[in-house]
Amino acid sequence: MSKGQKNQRSTPENLQVLHEDNHIIVVNKRPGDIVQGDKTGDLPLSEVTKVYLKKKYNKPGNVYLGVVHRLDRPTSGIVLFAKTSKALPRLNALFAEKEAKKTYWAVVKNKPNKDVGTLVHWLKRNSKQNKSYAYKKEVPDSKKAVLDYRLLKKLNRYFLLEIDLKTGRHHQIRSQLSSLGSPIKGDLKYGSDRSNPNGSIHLHARKLSFIHPVKKEVLEIHAPLPQDIIWDACS
Repeated sequence: MSKGQKNQRSTPENLQVLHEDNHIIVVNKRPGDIVQGDKTGDLPLSEVTKVYLKKKYNKPGNVYLGVVHRLDRPTSGIVLFAKTSKALPRLNALFAEKEAKKTYWAVVKNKPNKDVGTLVHWLKRNSKQNKSYAYKKEVPDSKKAVLDYRLLKKLNRYFLLEIDLKTGRHHQIRSQLSSLGSPIKGDLKYGSDRSNPNGSIHLHARKLSFIHPVKKEVLEIHAPLPQDIIWDACS
């Protein structure tokens, strides 16, 4: 973990809340945050959000918070949590049945051959390497991965892609774009030629559309981009 990445993590004081009601809270994850606890022992975003809620509402006891989905540590953007035990299974079902629409922005160095396209791969996860490998055909222990992409903007030396995720596989966008020859800026694991100084990669969960688990109304959440010279050029 680089010093820059450590210094930009979320805290209860700087937590970026995008939406909150009685049943859910949506936050804008900083690169460097882990959503759930892992072997590093670093304070996860779920616990940061619990402390935020405890302080905001002066709760004397434990705060309930259900983790609905996760983002990779170097990725930024929308993370949705359930605040009630009633909301969590309903949100889990929405994600399992692919009824939540997830849109990402990715900055890549190499422009895909086509400005608009659909990528279909079979991803096989290597747990020891914490990496997924993309294959054109099904191989043992692989899972089908599908995404749509389109070119949004040509930057000075990079290209901004918008990605609609159709399946939710381990490192899916990172692996599939790398297989296309367009690795994400800063993503050394998947073929970028250099890392970002703060340990991030230029992949951002930009938009999430879903049906509220209790109110049954459609919610569309947008997450502001991180602040750096590349993301600023994407605005």
